[in-house]
Amino acid sequence: MVMLLFSSFLALLFLGVPVAFSLGLSSLIYLVAADIPLMVIPQRMFAGINSFTLLCVPGFILAGNLMNQGGISDRIVRFSNVLVGHIRGGLALANVVASKVFAGVSGTAVADVSSLGAILIPAMYKEGYDKGFTCAITASSSCMSPITPPSLPMIIAATLTGLSVSRLFLAGVVPALLAGCLMLGVTYWLSVKHGYPKHPKPTWRVFFREIYGGIWAVFMVLIIFVGILSGWFSPTEAAIVACLYAVLVGMFIYRSLRIWDIPRILKESAITSASILSLVAFANVFAWILASERIPQLIASTLLSITENRYVIILLVNIFLLFIGMFMETIAALLTLFPTTLAVLTHVGVDPIHAAMMCVLNLVIGLITPPVGVCLFVASSIGKISMSEIVKANMPFLLVWLFVLFLVAYIPALSLWLPSMLMN
Repeated sequence: MVMLLFSSFLALLFLGVPVAFSLGLSSLIYLVAADIPLMVIPQRMFAGINSFTLLCVPGFILAGNLMNQGGISDRIVRFSNVLVGHIRGGLALANVVASKVFAGVSGTAVADVSSLGAILIPAMYKEGYDKGFTCAITASSSCMSPITPPSLPMIIAATLTGLSVSRLFLAGVVPALLAGCLMLGVTYWLSVKHGYPKHPKPTWRVFFREIYGGIWAVFMVLIIFVGILSGWFSPTEAAIVACLYAVLVGMFIYRSLRIWDIPRILKESAITSASILSLVAFANVFAWILASERIPQLIASTLLSITENRYVIILLVNIFLLFIGMFMETIAALLTLFPTTLAVLTHVGVDPIHAAMMCVLNLVIGLITPPVGVCLFVASSIGKISMSEIVKANMPFLLVWLFVLFLVAYIPALSLWLPSMLMN
């Protein structure tokens, strides 16, 4: 029966059925074949989304869309360009910096690569950057979003296991900064090697004008971050505050958001939120079936039967999750596999926050690995290049992310130092 579940799920994915519906339909096929009452489906779907913490998901999505409609993407690019644009490969470096700033607004890699990519990819083409390099840096830098507050995968991970959202947010800060710095270094090296252009150093007037335009996005990140950590509001309340802030900045500071834009933004945000929450709901049905078949216990016992050495288990879990991330969307993989991998890692003495950070980072890397790499597909469609071209150009940046994963996996302090310092 388990083979029927997995084979139907893989067949549906191969046919191009969205992941959420593949999970739901394969679960339905299993329940019918096993003669289990179909009432299980609505019960488990409701149980999967019946969480106060999950309410912040539509809130952060709405806040990001409001800020984006208010012209935040263009201002973040200009803000980043005045900071690093005068260095060799300036626009490529600005791409990385802009992704880091935008990460604190969106929390999702796809929103990052689609919003900033629409601006930066044509601009980099115009300045003579190689197409593969342009799309690769745009896709890879977007992966900082899912490990930067307000990270949606971390919210999902916290919801599944009862871990602290605040601690998970803090755990991602140092790895995201480390990845950003390493990507800046690789980008600069490649820019010097290929002789990519740089911009003239901006005048002080231009510098302060663009800083003023972009600093409001940074303030939004600080409001969310400081508000949650200080206990002023919960993650769900932080999402509401972020929406209010986005409306005020978009209407009265940037003056690009109009009152008649809000119904359309609400509709777009509702559709995006529904797609994510439906994925959560269907994945909970799928996970319930796995639990009833004792698949998590089988995976855990198999890994622990090989060895109980912490470092070897960490290596095996990383290899397993990297492989899964190549074929499965990040949130879907988290929903079905995270509780199991967390149990295995904590069994050998890994701190739960460290384990969660490691799992999220593993699956985020799947966004830039073929054959499913979602961010690669988005960037290649914007840049109008083949997947083979972007995959080849992305190898240096993929190696950066794998190196960061190795450091995070075997140096727990990278994930735990900030939470332990600020949350104790």
